[in-house]
Amino acid sequence: MPSTTPLPVGVGYGVVVGIGFFFAFVMCGISYIQNRYTRFSTKTSEEFNTASRSVKPGLIASGIVSAWTWAATLLQSGTVAYEYGVAGPFWYAAGATVQILMFSMLACKVKQNAPRCHTYLEIIYTRYGVLTHWIYIFFALLTNVLVSSQLLLGGSAVVTSLTGMNVYAAIFLIPLGVCVYVVLGGLRATFLCDYSHTLILMVIILYFMFSVYATNSQIGSPSAMYSLLKEAAVKRPISGNQDGSYVTMKSNFALIFGIIQLCSGSGTVFLDQAYWQRAIASRPTTAVRAYILGGLAWYAIPFGFATTLGLAAVALTDSPSFPTYPNTMTQAQVSAGLSTPFAATALLGTGGAVALLIVLFMAVTSCASAELIAVSSILTFDIYKTYLKPTATPNQLIFVAHIGIGVWGFVMAIFACIWNVIGIDLGWLFLVMGLLIGGAVFPAAFAITWKGQTKAGAISGAVVGLCAGLIAWLVTARQYYGNLSVTTTGMEYPTLAGNLAALLIGLIVTVCVSLAKPEPFEWDQTRLINAPSINSTPSVGSLDKENPNKNSNLPTVRDEEKEIVEDEIAVEEPSKLKRAFKIACIASFLLTFIMDFLVPIPMFLSHYIFSQGFFVAWVVITFIWVFCSTAISVVLPIWETAGFFGDLYKEIVKGERAKR
Repeated sequence: MPSTTPLPVGVGYGVVVGIGFFFAFVMCGISYIQNRYTRFSTKTSEEFNTASRSVKPGLIASGIVSAWTWAATLLQSGTVAYEYGVAGPFWYAAGATVQILMFSMLACKVKQNAPRCHTYLEIIYTRYGVLTHWIYIFFALLTNVLVSSQLLLGGSAVVTSLTGMNVYAAIFLIPLGVCVYVVLGGLRATFLCDYSHTLILMVIILYFMFSVYATNSQIGSPSAMYSLLKEAAVKRPISGNQDGSYVTMKSNFALIFGIIQLCSGSGTVFLDQAYWQRAIASRPTTAVRAYILGGLAWYAIPFGFATTLGLAAVALTDSPSFPTYPNTMTQAQVSAGLSTPFAATALLGTGGAVALLIVLFMAVTSCASAELIAVSSILTFDIYKTYLKPTATPNQLIFVAHIGIGVWGFVMAIFACIWNVIGIDLGWLFLVMGLLIGGAVFPAAFAITWKGQTKAGAISGAVVGLCAGLIAWLVTARQYYGNLSVTTTGMEYPTLAGNLAALLIGLIVTVCVSLAKPEPFEWDQTRLINAPSINSTPSVGSLDKENPNKNSNLPTVRDEEKEIVEDEIAVEEPSKLKRAFKIACIASFLLTFIMDFLVPIPMFLSHYIFSQGFFVAWVVITFIWVFCSTAISVVLPIWETAGFFGDLYKEIVKGERAKR
C-alpha cells in the first residue's frame, strides 16, 4: 500500500456522502413529477416493485449494463488483465456475458408462463410448495448477500486506497444515500439512476481509453503499449502463458478463470431477483431484445476497461509514477483489486484518481440499488404477503418494501464488515461465490422453462449441488496444497472444481430425479399467479367473500393500481411470445458459441502470440465495441422516450397554467 494517498480523506467522504444524497435529492424531484403529472405513482406497489411492467428495451438494457457492472467488474477485470494479459479481459467479458444472453430466454418464458409474477420465487412457490419455496429463498438471499457484500468490499477498498477514508465508514455510508433514493422512487428510480450512472461510466471509460491509447505521455498509443507489454514479459513472465507473454490468448489460468466466471456468473444472474425484476418490468415482446442488447453492451465494459487500465498497470509497474515503485504490487494488493486504481493514479495523477473514484462509486451504488429493490421484493411478496399477511393492502406492501430496503442496506454493510475483519477479500469471494449457489442455477431456470421438473428434482438438484460444490472445493484444496486456509481455498484449482461440481451435479441430479418419477404439470397454474378475479385485484390477495362488508375499508388506490396492471400486464399473443423465444434461443446460443468457442479456442490451441499489428487491431475493436455499447445504453433510451418527455412537458405546462 502506498504511504500517501493521491486524494485527501475529505474527498472520500464528499463523494460517498455527497453524490449519494445528490441522487436522493434528484430522485425526490423525479418522483414528485412522476406522481403529479403521469399515471405511474410510486405510492402503488405495482409501480414501486415492477415499474408497472412498462419499461422499454433501451432503458432495460441500460439497467442491465449498470446492474451487472459491479465493483468487481471494474476491479477484478483489471486484476485478471494484470495477472494474465489480454486473455484476462476477454475471458472476464465473455464468461459473464453468456448469462445475460441466456437469460433472454427466461425473460421470454416469464412473460409467457407467469406474466403477473413479482418475483421468480412466486413461481417456485406455486409449482412446488412451501418447503421448496424456503429453500430457494435461502439461495436467493445468499446470492444477494454475496453480491451486495462484494460491492461494498471492492468499493470501500478503492475509496480507502485513494483517499485514506476509514474502510468501515465507507462500508456503512455507501449504502445510505442509495437506500434513500430507492425508497423515494422504487424500481423506476433504480432504472433512471442506472441510466445516469451508465452515462457517467461510459464517459469515464472513454476518457481513460483515449488517454492510454492516444494522448498520455507515458503510453499514448497501442504500439507503445505493445512494446511495454513485451518488456514486462521479459522481466515478469506470466506462468501458464505462451512464452510468458501478456499478448496471447494461450493462457492456462485465464481459461480456468473463464470457466469459473461462467459458473459463478450463472448463479449471480439466474438466482438474483434483480435480473428477474428487470424481465418482469419490461414489456412482454421487448424483453428478449432488451436482454440481448444489454448483454452485448455490457461486454464492452470489462473488456474495454481492463484492456486499458489493467494492461496499463502492467506497462507502468516499473515507472516512477506507479504508486508501489520501485516495488511491484503485493499479492494482497492484486487480490484486493488495486491494480486499476494504481494504474489510474500513475497515468493521470489526481485527475485519474478522482475519475476512478467516481466511476467506482457509480458502479457500486447502481448495483446496490438493484440489490436493495430485489431483496425488498422478496421480503415483501415472498415472506410478508405469502406467509404473514396474504390480504395485505397496497399501502401495507409499500411500507414493508420501504422497511426491507433499510434493513438490507444495514445487512449488506454488516456482512462486508465481517468479510473485512476475517480477511476475506474481493478476489476470494468472487471465485468462491459460484460453488455456494451454483447447484440451484438449473433447477431455478427449469422452474419456468421445463414443465417436466418435479418438486423432488428442484429440491435435490439445489441441495446436492451445494454439497457437491463444497466437497469438491475443500477436497481439491487439501489434495493440491496440503492444508485448508483462506489462501489455499481461494486458488484456481479448488474454486474451479467447486464451481463445476456445484453447477453440473445440480443439473444432473435435478434432471435424473425428475425423469425417474414424472409428475404432471401445466403452465396454467403459474399463469394464474396474481391474476385478478372479478371482485379483486392482483396486489391485494383474496377478498373475504363470506363477509363482503369487511372489504369496504380497503383503500381506493386499488382502482388506480388495477388500471395500470390491466393495461400493462395484458398477456401477449402466444404466437408472438413463441417467436420471441425462438429468437432468444438462436441469438443467445449463436453469440455464446462465437464469444466462448469460435474466437478464443482456436487462438488458445494455436499458441499464437499477438504481433504488433494484431494488437493494434485488437485495441481498435475494443474502441468500436465501447462506442456501440454507448449507443445502446446511453443513446437508445433517450431515442425511445423522446415522445414521452414531450408529452410530460406539455402536462407540466398545462398543470402550471391551471394553477394560475
